[in-house]
Amino acid sequence: MARDLQEQIKKLIIDRRLPSGAVLPTEPDLMELLGASRNSVREALKALQAMGIVEIRHGFGTYVGPMSMAPMIEGLAFRTVAGHYRGEDSLLQLLQLREAMETGLVSRVAGNVPPDDLAALDALVERMEAEATAGAGLAETDRAFHATLYRGLGNLLLSELLEAFWDAFHRVRTDLVELPQDPRITCRQHREILDAVRSGDSGRAEGAIREHFGNIRTRLTATVPSETSRLPNERV
Repeated sequence: MARDLQEQIKKLIIDRRLPSGAVLPTEPDLMELLGASRNSVREALKALQAMGIVEIRHGFGTYVGPMSMAPMIEGLAFRTVAGHYRGEDSLLQLLQLREAMETGLVSRVAGNVPPDDLAALDALVERMEAEATAGAGLAETDRAFHATLYRGLGNLLLSELLEAFWDAFHRVRTDLVELPQDPRITCRQHREILDAVRSGDSGRAEGAIREHFGNIRTRLTATVPSETSRLPNERV
């Protein structure tokens, strides 16, 4: 029954073409529309809120939610951590998922990146090189590079999905393992990706992406999980 009510509310949002932030019918109206009790409607709305589909503002009403990837990121992060403590290669699996997506995408953008985005990518690689020289972290610049690389495809869902994979991987990686890193290699690999994309050589671009992720994979598998293999509540 609860699942059925959730589906009916989602259908209502779709049928009425309600955008994020739009006001949903009141609880009494939903009870009448759906032929359900107040408690059933409330439980359905709470479940949809957990998925980011609706937003309940106490004292104001219920609105169409932002429909962000936040619940997916939380789920991915939790599943990866739980899998890690069960002895699974869950962090490696998440990395492989990111690699599969970007390997398929980079050949599409090779030779097709807008000039403004190429200039932005140049600036990001230069910033990355400066950060490496200064001994600063490269994570946020690295993230911006990958987001900018595929921005020209104009696919908002794809951008959000890549961000979700990035968030989940880096949040979990930070919690579980500390990867050894030579920032000069990271900079060189991003420069190679950019040069290949600029030249329009899709095969070279794909190879550069594979090398980049292969380097991360090698570092990840070489990390000894001595400290992270214990359960979270296990005594030292």
